[in-house]
Amino acid sequence: MKLLIYSLNYAPELTGIGKYSGEMAAWLAAAGHEVRVITAPPYYPDWKVSAGYSAWRYSLTARDNVLVWRAPLWVPAKPSGLKRLLHLASFAASSFPLMLRQMFWRPDVVWVVAPALACVPGALLCARLSGAKAWLHVQDYEVDAAFDMGLVKGRGIRKMALGVERWLMRRFDRFSTISGRMLALAHGKGVDADRAVLFPNWVDLSAIAPPVADAEVSEASGYRGEWGVSREQLVALYSGNMGGKQGLEVLADTARLLSDEPGVQFIFCGNGAGRADLESRCEGLPNVRFLDLQPLERLGELLGAADIHLLPQRADAADLVMPSKLTGMLASGRAVIATANPGTELAAVVEGCGLVVPPESPAAMAGAIRKLMDEPGLRLSLGAQGRRYAEEHIDKQTVLSRFEKMLVECRGAGAA
Repeated sequence: MKLLIYSLNYAPELTGIGKYSGEMAAWLAAAGHEVRVITAPPYYPDWKVSAGYSAWRYSLTARDNVLVWRAPLWVPAKPSGLKRLLHLASFAASSFPLMLRQMFWRPDVVWVVAPALACVPGALLCARLSGAKAWLHVQDYEVDAAFDMGLVKGRGIRKMALGVERWLMRRFDRFSTISGRMLALAHGKGVDADRAVLFPNWVDLSAIAPPVADAEVSEASGYRGEWGVSREQLVALYSGNMGGKQGLEVLADTARLLSDEPGVQFIFCGNGAGRADLESRCEGLPNVRFLDLQPLERLGELLGAADIHLLPQRADAADLVMPSKLTGMLASGRAVIATANPGTELAAVVEGCGLVVPPESPAAMAGAIRKLMDEPGLRLSLGAQGRRYAEEHIDKQTVLSRFEKMLVECRGAGAA
């Protein structure tokens, strides 16, 4: 089978959306499929093109038996609502000739991931002109999120944008997304149930192995030694993109509430547009340490160094996105504290593997941390349940094997 992947973010060496696209492409190529990728140079979450790549030139490379074309794009240093739109439009325009070129390759399936919705028309056109099936995969509902979070404003603009989104989504032969609630939202946007499937984010369980005993955390992980954290201290870790959807302010306020508690150390690891503000809010706090995004090969070690994982999420982003970082947290076998309202899918997943507190409530998050400090048995039990959830629901081999079957079925299905 010939698969063409059209994804703004494609960076197998990083975490997040780009990592998932890269792992999927490599896995399918190893399974004997021909895979090509149209993407941009890696720039996320730093909003700066990575060293060794160019923002202004096209390039073609081969990696893991996958041909990867990278198209230039404009990357704003300080992204705002309008700048984000121009940024996405620049990639959609520069990558369009590459997509047209793939018609002569005649792919069987064109698989495009959103964000960015700006790329969807090019993917549809390429699929129709080459006779391929068109598959749209949604990692988050960028239109809803942009308006709900105030990044873009205007009732008329929102109505028009949602109308265009709805029209485009209904044109695809297959649709997938990463959670049940997001799948239900797609049905509400007019996607037929017989075209929509669940394709969740996954985790490589072999790369993230939980410590076999709580006492081993401080001994087995080099990170705790590097941080100067003793066995008696509890590490509360946030690791991931520092952007606008996470509600990161709650982390700083929680750390301030616990600043007189020597038994807790906060580690905030990652990069992104929201890091500078978070650092400013944490200024002067002795119990907070910041780290840059760590090498992917040390991810399992990093996650295992925590006693508790912190997963903040803004209330207005609930059910519009399922945080990709949750998969690694669960696989690590450590308890999770997430901010989510009751009834959301994030709350439903985390409730069995951690504690759920109201969004944007530092007092509630601080209280949850104290509870897990005082009840180590509960903390270990919740972590073990998270690992079991990962093994049963989001194992990489299981998820990608199921996806491969759906791809083959999509290729063989009659015209929609």
